[in-house]
This record gives sequence, structure tokens and C-alpha cells, in this order.
Amino acid sequence: MFGHMSELWINKFREHFDGILEWSESIDDRDRMGADHTEDFHFPPDLVAFPNSTAQVQSLLKWAFENEVPVTPAGAMTGLSGGALPVKGGISCSTKRLNRILKIDDLNHQVIVQPGVIVQEMQEAVEAKGLFYAVDPASRGSCTIGGNLAENSGGPRAVKYGVTKDWVLNLEVVLMDGSVIHTGANTLKNSTGYNLTALFIGSEGTLGMITQATLKLLPWPKYNALMLVPFGTAQDACRAVAEIFIAGAQPSAIEFMERSAIALAMDHSGQDASTISPEVGAQLLIEVDAFEPEALMPQLERIYPVIARCGGGEPMIADDEASKNNLWKLRRVIGEAVKSSCPYKEEDTVVPRGRLPELLDAVKALGREYGFESVCYGHAGDGNLHVNILKRGLSDAAWNEQLPKAIRSLFEIVIEMGGTISGEHGIGWVQKPYMDLAFSTKALQIQQQIKKSLDPKGLLNPSKIWPVEDSKI
Repeated sequence: MFGHMSELWINKFREHFDGILEWSESIDDRDRMGADHTEDFHFPPDLVAFPNSTAQVQSLLKWAFENEVPVTPAGAMTGLSGGALPVKGGISCSTKRLNRILKIDDLNHQVIVQPGVIVQEMQEAVEAKGLFYAVDPASRGSCTIGGNLAENSGGPRAVKYGVTKDWVLNLEVVLMDGSVIHTGANTLKNSTGYNLTALFIGSEGTLGMITQATLKLLPWPKYNALMLVPFGTAQDACRAVAEIFIAGAQPSAIEFMERSAIALAMDHSGQDASTISPEVGAQLLIEVDAFEPEALMPQLERIYPVIARCGGGEPMIADDEASKNNLWKLRRVIGEAVKSSCPYKEEDTVVPRGRLPELLDAVKALGREYGFESVCYGHAGDGNLHVNILKRGLSDAAWNEQLPKAIRSLFEIVIEMGGTISGEHGIGWVQKPYMDLAFSTKALQIQQQIKKSLDPKGLLNPSKIWPVEDSKI
């Protein structure tokens, strides 16, 4: 529909925004905004804009709307579904300069932030005031609040504290025509009209550009205990997850890592993977937290019998902060380790957690059928299994022609189990061919009509989510 901006449009942009807005046409900046952590895609924009205020975002989107130029909102480019890739060229609208924590409200346990704030930096800022923001993706040291809002990110502690949508009270959003709306109120309860806040969270920048967010906070649970539990088989580890909750425990995180994932992470971190016991088929990383240290042991004691009953070995307790950080670092680096090992595709499947053993069995069965190797890990407490399919040993023909069939079969199984095709990475560019599995034709039409009502020209982050072009919506 669009193609790349002609020199005429770029000249009009220069003339309009000279001295008003910071932008770049450098190859380095365009390349940086043309790729994320999704496979090896590369879609550089024609230029990159760096607005530093809501007013500048308004001006940019209004101009783009009038001149029919596509705009793709973009954060730190750490996404795993291609959601911020400017596949139609045009303008990549970076949130790099929208990076301020505007207010930490101690009285009401809220924080107001711009979308370019790094998640870990905000967490540390509120923690200094005894407050807690629990959404904790693996890339928290580099990903931004805006990206988390766009993809409805989760992370390890979602099992107890929820995902991004559960922490958002109000958003300031600039629509494609330059108008500004606020989606909610800075209150814990709101039963006023449609829930526009929920509509924009997870919309991947296709409906509007978020320029400010009011997030709720909790008191900081200062104390935690972390243990690493070995299991003889991955199925036993998965089976233990639901049993832990049935026993009445409420861990703040349960992370699953099969043996191949552990080995890749250790190799990537410079550790000797040969030290993994041959009896270990998988591990669970289990965390509990509390406001008082004496409240930790009763939680662990509720979990220990479940581990033993499900075939788990002796837990290794991390007894100091350095040990805890090392365990978490190993878990967080798995995705990076897989990507560095060979070309891969990552599927972000999620099912009711009691069906995790079945899901894992299905993945391995499909691997045998289609000849691929998979590395599985994820947020087991949520039923969220990251399935990394390695190209290793597959021909280009098998990779390009047969693997999509295997992925569709996997998603069909996931849907049959009551799950869905993305738990936290979003649909973006890579998963849109499978949206017909997740929704009925009518449900897809309703969502596409919402898109058209807010972005009638299909200019905002085009060609994302929907299996049809924006021009056909």
C-alpha cells in the first residue's frame, strides 16, 4: 500500500520539522530501528523521529496522517514478535527522548511515567521508596515501559502479581490524527464507560501511541527465598507446577527449564555445562516472597512435599543475594543463548498450567514428525512455555515450507487445550498468519473494525497482527 517514502515526502518532512523535532536519516539509526530480537528480520525505516513531548508526538502523527506516511512506534527494540519493525518503511517514532519518571506518588502508591523509561530503572526508583512494580521481563534492564504496554508483557512474577495490564490505571494516548485521549482515571476502581485502557494495552502500537502511563504500585515485599529443583524428566517438572498450587502455595515465580535450555545458558555464560548431572532432565526455579523473613519458611515447607511426590530431587537454596542473582541471570539469558546458537523460531505458547505436561509432549512429538529440535523453557506457573525451534539439521526447504505447518499444528493443539498462541510476546509480524486459530471470523472482524475506526488510513504500525493488509480492513 505504501512502499518507502519518496524523496518528495522526505523533503516535505524536513521543511516542516526543521528546528522543531529531532530526527535522523543516518544508516546506523535506521538499521538500529529496523531490527529487534525476532529472528533475523531487517526492515529499516526511511527516517527515525525522536519526539520529546506529547505535543511533538501530536505534531508528528498529524503531519503523517495528512501526508499518508506510515508511522511505527518503537521503544528499545527488544521485542520477539517483530511488533515494532517498520515493515512498510516510513517513520520509526522512537520513545528514546520520552524517558522521564514524572511522579512517584507515595500516598496513593502510583507512578506516572513516559513510555521510554527502562523498566528496571523504574523498578529501582520506586523500590527506593519502599514500593514495588512486579512486571519483570527477562530484558528488564533494556526494555521500556512503552514496549511492555504495547505487548502486554509478563515475566516470571506474573504468576502471583499479574501482567502489565494488571498494573495500569490510566494512559495518555495520541491517535493517528494527532488528537490526545486519556483512557481511564488515576483510581483503583473505574466503572465508567468502555475499558479503553485495556484496549490499548497489547495493541502493539496499531491503535495509538502511548505517551504517558499511570501505574499502580504495591508495598515492596523485601524478603524472598529462591530454590532450584532438579527433576529426572521434564514432564515430572511440569506436573509439579499445578500440584504446588493445589497444595495451597502461592509462589512469586515458578520457572521451567529443560536440560537443553540449561546447557545452552551455561555455555553462553561461560560455565561448564558438562557439570549438569546426567540424572537431570529439567529444573524448576521457584521463588517465594514476604514482608517478614519468618514468613518464608512456612511457604517453602508447603512446597517441599510436592517436589518429593512429583519426583524432584534435593532443592538447592540460594542463601545470599549473589547466589540468587546468579540463578536468575542463568534463567534470563536462555533466550539470548538460544539465539546465539543457531537460527531459530520462538513460539510463545500458553495453556492452563495443569496441561503443561501434555503441551510439552505435543511439542516433542511434532519435533519427531517434522524433524526439528526444540528447546523449551518459560513461566511455568502461568502455563507459558517458550518453544524455541532450532534450524540446526533442517534444510532451507524444510525450514521455509514444512515448519509453518508444524507451527500451525502446534497452535491448533494449544487452542484445543484452552490456551492461545501468544502469552506475552505479542502477534506483531511473525504470528499474524495464525490469528484465524485464536479468533472466529466475527471476532477478527470486530477487532479490525476497531483498528479502522481509530486509524482509518491504516498508517499506524501497518501490516501487524491481522492476516490481511490494513488497506483491506
